[in-house]
Amino acid sequence: MSETLLRVRGVEKSFGGVVANRDISLNVADGEIVGLIGPNGSGKTTLFSSIVGYHPVDAGSIVFGNKEITRLRVPQIARLGLHRTFQQTRIFTGMSCVQNMQISAPLVQGKGPVSLFAPFPVEATEKLEYLLAFVGLYEKRFLRGGELSFGQQKLLEFAMAMMSGPRLLLLDEPTAGVNPTLIDYIVNRLRTANDEFGITLLVIEHNMHVIMTLAQRIYCLAHGHMLAEGSPQDIQDNPQVVDAYLGAT
Repeated sequence: MSETLLRVRGVEKSFGGVVANRDISLNVADGEIVGLIGPNGSGKTTLFSSIVGYHPVDAGSIVFGNKEITRLRVPQIARLGLHRTFQQTRIFTGMSCVQNMQISAPLVQGKGPVSLFAPFPVEATEKLEYLLAFVGLYEKRFLRGGELSFGQQKLLEFAMAMMSGPRLLLLDEPTAGVNPTLIDYIVNRLRTANDEFGITLLVIEHNMHVIMTLAQRIYCLAHGHMLAEGSPQDIQDNPQVVDAYLGAT
């Protein structure tokens, strides 16, 4: 068995009187691809935001590797190798793909982020070019992010996240809003990143075909609660999941 890379225990988060997450627990093993599904408003994105430090939880514990990260902030958690992408991409639309990748480079020799106005390290340039080629954007590397299709923007954001060499990537609906012809390619790139780069993935996804073929295990949230966990087949056969989510699609 692989070691547990992410351990969430009893996490709770409310916004005013609205409970977004109640007593949520889950594990992600090193090297796994784990899915997170549930109807809109079930608390999936809130859980992601809690894990990566965007807002403090009200209760519970989050451990990444062997380190308690419950009260750490986003930059501290990112430096440990835990990153996320967003349903609505957060690329710099006025910058080229290359510039987006440069600004995503990790700290260099403790001197702070790489500056776009200083010579960019050769090894980092080689890495960004390799990653742009990996996601199929090398030929478009000098285009501004805003000139890319939405699916290509998703791929650029994925490459930007990989630039920092993450151990675990949290992907928020990587195929949402993407042209169907590009979905299979995105899924292939995610699977290859897991297989060849060893990047562990926790994926929110509404496309049932995608998540059932991509994930090895799946968690299902409903109304802020953990409803079920198991293999893709277990989830498909679970009547509570069918009633709460699959049956509603």
